[in-house]
Amino acid sequence: MHHTTILLIEVGALLLALGMLGRLSRRIGLSPIPLYLLAGLAFGHGGLIPLSASEEFFAVGAEIGVILLLVMLGLEYSANELVGNLRAAAPAGLLDGLLNALPGVAFGFLLGWGWVGAIVLGGVTWVSSSGVIAKVLADLGRLGNRETPVILSILVIEDLAMALYLPLVTAILGGQGLLGGGIALVIAVATVVIVLVVAIRYGNGISRMFSPQDPEALLLGVLGLTLLVAGLAAGLQVSAAVGAFLVGIALSGPVAHNATELLSPLRDLFAAVFFVFFGLNTDPRDIPPVLLPAIALAVVTMATKVITGYFAAKRVGIALPGRWRTGLALMPRGEFSIVIAGLAVSASVVNPQLGPLATAYVLVTVVTGPMLARLPDFGWFKRWLRKQAAAAGPRPPVAATE
Repeated sequence: MHHTTILLIEVGALLLALGMLGRLSRRIGLSPIPLYLLAGLAFGHGGLIPLSASEEFFAVGAEIGVILLLVMLGLEYSANELVGNLRAAAPAGLLDGLLNALPGVAFGFLLGWGWVGAIVLGGVTWVSSSGVIAKVLADLGRLGNRETPVILSILVIEDLAMALYLPLVTAILGGQGLLGGGIALVIAVATVVIVLVVAIRYGNGISRMFSPQDPEALLLGVLGLTLLVAGLAAGLQVSAAVGAFLVGIALSGPVAHNATELLSPLRDLFAAVFFVFFGLNTDPRDIPPVLLPAIALAVVTMATKVITGYFAAKRVGIALPGRWRTGLALMPRGEFSIVIAGLAVSASVVNPQLGPLATAYVLVTVVTGPMLARLPDFGWFKRWLRKQAAAAGPRPPVAATE
């Protein structure tokens, strides 16, 4: 058959299967993310029925999926809210880096991978998945919760940190030395500052470029601007996700509201493609040899993420249930972890097992994270929280509600 024919059949069959899996997940009260990942494993390299013609389509779709997830998050908040939340979350961001990067660094040394492998593994364990967490928050109806800005602030701090970390790691892996790393770092910092200034200072002017009364032009314009800025950011060694998020922050008023409604179906489509592509790129045969170390690392660093989120929410006066929702939501790792491991493996300067270990680690956190994020919604967990709150005594009058 013609290549295009095979492509249409593969894409159509997989999207139909995802639709059925999404419906099943809603019926059983589970996030669809784990099922999407398992579908990717089943049809990826080494799976039951490997797909041949549609891999490039899903690769591009996965990139668009992450970008749409982040621009939709940005549309929920204003530039002033972003700046205020970043200032409030700065101590939590520092704690986040220490608690979640150091276990990976220590694990790398324990495995005998040297300081380069340790630095890479520290990056793998550090950063939560903005894409996965955005999807979980949307699925659980928590985008309007009081703790959600805290979660977003930590994610943005991590993504901005990655804008500095990735150029340095790339220079180290490429043997460019301190000079090459320093130049890459300066470019990354300048790009982030410029995009932030434009988003905060000229957001109203950017919004006036679009008409909220013209749905077709609004959809095309906002989507085009988002992809353009994300691509430019990625080309300058800054996260495409950061660029997309800041586009969402820059838009406001009726434009932001109408764009949210128009982009929501596209977000759901390409977000599903993102999670499937993650599974498609994973060979199930590579996972068993590194599964136990990956589970051990995941248990430790999922716990440290809960501590990070709990501390961040407590600092701004969020009540006990919200603190737990914050910590549990931050557990999944994803796109950045895979990117970091991929850079290291392609450079051939670290142990080749780092790639499968990172993949297994991310799969463990992405499958279990969305499930554990639902814990605060269960009755038994709420009863336990009420007992904890009662044992702690009455809250001060200034404390926030759930």
